[in-house]
Amino acid sequence: MISIRSLAFALLAVCWLCSPSAAQEAAPEDVASIDAIITASYDVISGSADEQRDWDRERSLFHPDSRHMPTYRAESGEWIADVTDVEGFIERADRYFSEQSFYEYEIARRVERFGNIAHVFSTYEWSHEQGGPTAGRGINSFQLLFDGTRWWILSVFWQQESEDYPIPSEYLPE
Repeated sequence: MISIRSLAFALLAVCWLCSPSAAQEAAPEDVASIDAIITASYDVISGSADEQRDWDRERSLFHPDSRHMPTYRAESGEWIADVTDVEGFIERADRYFSEQSFYEYEIARRVERFGNIAHVFSTYEWSHEQGGPTAGRGINSFQLLFDGTRWWILSVFWQQESEDYPIPSEYLPE
């Protein structure tokens, strides 16, 4: 017969093995602050077409239950959130980035924080050349959690700027 104490210990061991911090190793400098994790996020996806992205680094920034959610307008006119997990994002992005150079830069940021949660509106520009002409802009909406030892990205939800939706001045550099 299994004792309550043995069962509790087994459950704690399983919980520890399934915890986000046990599942993913991150460079401490990438997850030490809001600034660090946002900067690392942009760094991972930027590079030339012949440069393999560091997808393990991407995985280390995002909570195992996180979501990537690009938005776009369907042909019907309806706005769609294309929700995927980190692995789904990597699969799609890797195909695109292997054929197309892509550099995304943060140009402005607005942070709202309460305790261990934060929301970051991060305005970006992107280009097909490092330091090249801007090909587009948009806003990444990051939801973050500080677990007591590090920051995690729980979700990133983004929309590109369009003629119908120009970026408001309060989200642009001063």
